[in-house]
Amino acid sequence: MNRLTHLFLVLLLACVPMGIMAQDNDDNDDSRYLVGAVPEVNGKVVFSKEFSIPGMSQQQIFERMQKWLTERLKANNNVDSRVVYTDAEKGTIAGVGEEWLVFKSSALSLDRTLLNYQITIGCQPSKCLVEVEKIRYTYREKEKYTAEEWITDKYALNKAQTKLVRGLAKWRKKTVDFADDIFAEATKALSASNSQPQVEKAPKKAAVTSGPVVIGAATPVSSPDMPGYRSVAPDQLPAGAIQMGSGKLVIAIGKDAFNMTMMTANAGGSLGKVSGKPVVFSILSPDQPYESFEKADTYSVRFYPTNQTEPSVILECKKLPAAAPMEGQPRTYVGEIVKAWMK
Repeated sequence: MNRLTHLFLVLLLACVPMGIMAQDNDDNDDSRYLVGAVPEVNGKVVFSKEFSIPGMSQQQIFERMQKWLTERLKANNNVDSRVVYTDAEKGTIAGVGEEWLVFKSSALSLDRTLLNYQITIGCQPSKCLVEVEKIRYTYREKEKYTAEEWITDKYALNKAQTKLVRGLAKWRKKTVDFADDIFAEATKALSASNSQPQVEKAPKKAAVTSGPVVIGAATPVSSPDMPGYRSVAPDQLPAGAIQMGSGKLVIAIGKDAFNMTMMTANAGGSLGKVSGKPVVFSILSPDQPYESFEKADTYSVRFYPTNQTEPSVILECKKLPAAAPMEGQPRTYVGEIVKAWMK
């Protein structure tokens, strides 16, 4: 599509009756749809999410994701929406999807587009990567667009990149919501027990964090009722409750399961005391992102023993001041343990 044709179509969409376009103004806060909301890789739109599932084997991850994706695509009731390739040994699953994105639906009008996409899942021990790409739209049966020429920052944002272009806003917003729903469903499939349904509708506009999603115990850390866990006084925690080399230390920032920043302390960690207070040291390697940790006042730390999918220790922490690290050196964060649970 050349630039002149693209401009004409945007102007044409801007002239659509207000009754159809009103949905672009349903949510005045468009901040989550601005710069970076539609990621590009080598000029192609690729939504991706990495999942870390400590202790889960590649085969377990593969089976869960294959089951979820098969049911997810089958639910579209369309022969063109299906799993097209699987390789258990390599941990690869690929599917193609075709479904409707509904912009507005009422008794008098239905504004929607047919969405086609490719979804690929790569499974490895304790982690997997989900990618959604090759997104295409068919609007009013004859109008065909690709994500690259329709919802990218170049076309869907104004020159200052501070606002959505009115004619394309609904396309960008609904596509971002669609990708978030896909990743939220994948999160539930990986964290659900085998007795739970694998496909559930995600909350509306559930924001999925940009970093890896670490999946462990489903029970919120803040819950006073922790089935399977016993409360322990922070100063009574056994010295060997966290043994690096025999598991992973995972940090969780935030309380909302779909809007948390989670990361593994790649450089390790341990229990200790500072000024007589029980603390946990969490050490990030020099290449790990740390901005969210810097801003947090509270967070939780979970220790996952090797080959276990649930933490053996859960600690609620209040961040204490720590010396700034030297450039290129690991970052150590110190958290005063406020509450503690053990299996």
